[in-house]
Amino acid sequence: MDDLGLDPELAALLDNTPIKKSGPAIRKDSLFSNSREAVGSADKGIADVDLTASTFTKIDKFLNDTPHALYDDPSYYKKVLGGENESAQRLHGLLTKFLTCQDPKDRGVYRQQLITAYWDFSCNLAIKSASLRMEQAKRYSLRYGLVLPTLLTPEQKSLFASIIDENIWREPVYYLDEWFREIGSGKIGPSSTDEARTNRKDDSARFQQLLSKAQGKLQSAENLLRAKSEERIRLEDNIKETLNIAFQHEPLAGFAGVRDAFTDQQKRMITEISEKMRKLAILDKELLSFIRDYETAEDDVRTLQQKVDSSGGGETNISGITAEFETIRQMAKMTCGRQGNHFPILSREYFHSSSREIGIRENVIEALRTIESIDPEAYCRQYKSQLNRIPPFVILIPSYGDTGMCWEPFDRYNRVTSRGRIAIPMYAKNLQIAVLTAVADLRWQVAKEKASYYWMEEGLTGNYYQWFQGQKLKGDVKEYFINDYLLWMLKESDGIQKLNKEVRGIFWRYMPFHKDVKQKLKGRALVYQELCQRDLNREMSDGY
Repeated sequence: MDDLGLDPELAALLDNTPIKKSGPAIRKDSLFSNSREAVGSADKGIADVDLTASTFTKIDKFLNDTPHALYDDPSYYKKVLGGENESAQRLHGLLTKFLTCQDPKDRGVYRQQLITAYWDFSCNLAIKSASLRMEQAKRYSLRYGLVLPTLLTPEQKSLFASIIDENIWREPVYYLDEWFREIGSGKIGPSSTDEARTNRKDDSARFQQLLSKAQGKLQSAENLLRAKSEERIRLEDNIKETLNIAFQHEPLAGFAGVRDAFTDQQKRMITEISEKMRKLAILDKELLSFIRDYETAEDDVRTLQQKVDSSGGGETNISGITAEFETIRQMAKMTCGRQGNHFPILSREYFHSSSREIGIRENVIEALRTIESIDPEAYCRQYKSQLNRIPPFVILIPSYGDTGMCWEPFDRYNRVTSRGRIAIPMYAKNLQIAVLTAVADLRWQVAKEKASYYWMEEGLTGNYYQWFQGQKLKGDVKEYFINDYLLWMLKESDGIQKLNKEVRGIFWRYMPFHKDVKQKLKGRALVYQELCQRDLNREMSDGY
């Protein structure tokens, strides 16, 4: 091969002979083999991000066919309160006074005291939820706020007794007891707060933060490696195709078995092939570098994972659960709002949802799936020109709030592949609106973090903020955005024009509907035809 005057590395590549290099050897046979999750062959945990998934699971069963009888147990209430500290006694005393009080003013005082007493009592349940041996009655009390079954009608008790307990769908949607169990075991890190940094003595939490960073680097390395591998494959296929054309010769007239010479076009192809082969050698060299980077990142993740597993020593992260409980309490307040119903105990006095309106896991997953069928990039984040689908953690809060919210768009230690966190009130008047407001909040915060210092100038938030300022509107710009997102999803997706023309244009570009929705709208009104034409124009100018 060297006689042809080719570069030695290129010659070695064509000969399929190894190039002698200094430095560590690359374990090509082990690429991704030690990390089966990278190719989707391993059993992923529910908390792990699966970049190969394209949608939420289609729910085909919302409730159990046969309800359990636990809520008919006369000792259920005693099982909830039994074995707890003085907070249980205080809760019992205030609940008794609240239920028997006839004076509206005194009842209001007891109601307020009962709210505080319930949260104090539930903090102990949250810590115990990390144990699989926790009494089922206590688990349901924390999960649904169901302290006293007699506060519900027989129909309501039957409904709650029919709810599917386990996460058979393996989607990142958690009831409170499940969420605290994951936090306590270290599988999920506590939600971010404005508190001081993690105590240095808490090795498990510190290693978890480092692991999260390392996992982000690993995913970044994998994305770059896959992209470079695909680029090389495309070039190889192009070379093969060009070779096939270049080596096709027509029979030479008058000579049996003799083929004609190269045409001018084939000669040009041969020259092009030489250039492409040099580029192929460069790509292969870059690929080797990315393999090294991936294996280094993989080793870091493996080492830190071992430290996380060993630092906890199998013990529950009590401090993490306690801190997370206070965060959840704040989430519950925010889903209710200042003027909302903050009563934390499940009661027929306030609960009026049907089986498809209650915020159980199955209904929430179906709502999230419906949103994604209209807004396909709702749970996507872009990293180095690659769009990754990363659905958020969904925490189901047993509250009477009407508004879902986003607590954090992603883990601050892993901006690449970490999940965001949204909270959904279980007993909202309209579950669809509650889930939509949470997704809208997530949309806004992800876009804002992506734009960083330029969030008022660039991208989705920048364009919307400029319109907001131009209209001289007052108030919280995010609240306006969330309300407009509701119109976008509920009205505009159906061809009902409710948004300002400029806002519609911003949303159409930065939060595009699914192509099927666009096609449907194209025949509905001229305004949507014009927006579709803009899409074509941007694609032609490579400015989309």
